[in-house]
Amino acid sequence: MAQIAVLPATAERFGDIARVLNPNGREQACWCMHWRAPAKEDVTTRAGRLRQLTEREPAPGMLAYLGGEPEVAGWLGFSRRSAARSLQRSRVLPVGEPETWPTTWVFMCVTVRAGFRRQGVAQALLDAGVGYAAAQGATTLDAFPVEPEPGRRIPVSAAFVGTVGMFERAGFDRLAPTDATSGRLTRWHLRREVTPA
Repeated sequence: MAQIAVLPATAERFGDIARVLNPNGREQACWCMHWRAPAKEDVTTRAGRLRQLTEREPAPGMLAYLGGEPEVAGWLGFSRRSAARSLQRSRVLPVGEPETWPTTWVFMCVTVRAGFRRQGVAQALLDAGVGYAAAQGATTLDAFPVEPEPGRRIPVSAAFVGTVGMFERAGFDRLAPTDATSGRLTRWHLRREVTPA
């Protein structure tokens, strides 16, 4: 298996972020900003907003690189709940108590580029993301992945939220199903408590 390096998504790596999140240069791309953006924001401003987030700490995510000649392979997006504006208003996902938002982090999105899948990239991103969040003062980590149906692969269009198994391997506990879905699969609430570094 190729060696995987995982690094914070900082401003000097924005070109790599774009290669993962918007490889076709779509004006309407999500840029992993759905939960972070204010209500009714013009989606064409998302790339600029994400670039701004990469210019300060904490980083808005992690990037995975594969091989001796490093090639960007994947992205993991996360934030403090206090910065996840639309999640705070969700009617289908638990919002938590406002006093816990600054130290609770949410794992939003995991994307692995075609050609790099099924090589452990997503798991490496998640494991590194847990450590990064703890180093930034997180005490609680939340995620809302899906559970594939037995014997069936999860559609790529639904996989961006991650899978229950992936998060359980990273030490998350399953709390409850939510009213949210991805690709018609129920999204589960998973949580891990961590000790801030």
